[in-house]
Amino acid sequence: MACIEARHLRKAFGPTVALGDVDLTVNEGRILGIIGPNGAGKTTLLNAVLGLTSYEGELKVLGRDPWKSRDELMRDVSFIADVAVLPRWIRVTQLLDYVAGVHPKFDRAKAENFLAKTTIKRTSKVRHLSKGMVAQLHLALVMAIDEKLLVLDEPTLGLDILFRKQFYDSLLNDYFDGGRTIIVTTHQVEEVQEVLTDLIFINHGRIVLQCSMEEFESRYVEVMVNPDQLAAARTLKPLQERNVFGRSVLLFEDVDLAQISALGEVRRPSIADLFVAVMTKEKP
Repeated sequence: MACIEARHLRKAFGPTVALGDVDLTVNEGRILGIIGPNGAGKTTLLNAVLGLTSYEGELKVLGRDPWKSRDELMRDVSFIADVAVLPRWIRVTQLLDYVAGVHPKFDRAKAENFLAKTTIKRTSKVRHLSKGMVAQLHLALVMAIDEKLLVLDEPTLGLDILFRKQFYDSLLNDYFDGGRTIIVTTHQVEEVQEVLTDLIFINHGRIVLQCSMEEFESRYVEVMVNPDQLAAARTLKPLQERNVFGRSVLLFEDVDLAQISALGEVRRPSIADLFVAVMTKEKP
């Protein structure tokens, strides 16, 4: 069953087209990564999904029109953007009291159990927590709400690698249950590669690549080509060629694995490498 369905979705700000004729289907129980350069339309797409901006075309989120039925939709959706939105003057225990008082689906015991795994003190004010601790606190609040859709817009921006790893580990092990749907945008592409089930590249308001991670692993392959096989490898029309430590690495799509195995060392590409290849090809 589809969690999100978009057809001919479009959003313009004056002469600037932020989203142009986007078609998108996200099924329930998936973890979708939306990857794109700054200004590509990622946040505009999320804002449309969350009912924060109007749009042209058709969009259904959990069967609802997010612009017309946002109040109803928000009962089943959580959103983390910049963790700095938490009020700095409030104490952790007061924040738990507040969320418990305003959100009917908040399970305080779950939040407390998650916070027990951290070094966050209940009496601390948000202003006295590190950015990593604030991210943990924000995630504890969200994971304690029984929602169907979680939207994350650069949730680990500015965090060190330890907190980023803890964030995604908690997301997978303590929150994701195969029934919930998660959408995440991030520039730390390598860190979410093992987390995602689906992938989208967006550029200039258009989706330029859309596939499941199963398709990604079967469609794309890299070869560190033996020098004497470079000319033969180039005849297979790689998506990209780059130099690594004096060796040519070629990225291919939909090629015969047996054929290219004779050319050199075959390996799975990273999402980051594919992203660079696709974005370079997209340049006018």
